[in-house]
Amino acid sequence: MIREEKQALVDELSEKFQSHNAFYIADASGMSVAKINEFRRLCFTRGMEFKVYKNTFIRKALDTLGGDTSEMDAALKGQSGILFSKESGNAPAKLLQDFYKSQNYGKNVEPKPALKGAYVDAGIYIGANQLSGLSTLKGKNELIGDVIGLLQSPAKNVISALSSGGNKLAGIIKTLSEKEEVAG
Repeated sequence: MIREEKQALVDELSEKFQSHNAFYIADASGMSVAKINEFRRLCFTRGMEFKVYKNTFIRKALDTLGGDTSEMDAALKGQSGILFSKESGNAPAKLLQDFYKSQNYGKNVEPKPALKGAYVDAGIYIGANQLSGLSTLKGKNELIGDVIGLLQSPAKNVISALSSGGNKLAGIIKTLSEKEEVAG
């Protein structure tokens, strides 16, 4: 591969990093071709892409992101495949968990492709032990929805209390006035 081809590959990878709000680095070494193809098909059906890159290309592309990505160096050992997601940052984690379940991995067997690291909304997560936390991570739009829901909830409670309280208050006054008329 000549220098221009390598630079074109790094540029392509940099573009993908810029256009995807989340990407996961995984190790698929030891997987059969059939299993890797099965995993790639699952990625495709969920709108994601899995592609293997050289660690040096990944490092050079990470340098173009801006900010400190040196923590990702720990994930750039051995074979590295990148799982890209344009959707929420937890979608690749859920995909990996679903793939593990479908493969019936035992307790003493390391599931493949093994998560080595993830970059989600400028946050860096290193190690396979981060997978369960990443799967519950909420995306930006989900968090905005939660905040709006929380802000609307107190207003709805006040309005419903006032409207129902007004009916009760009117009922009590009417009953008291009727009692006064009967007593008087």
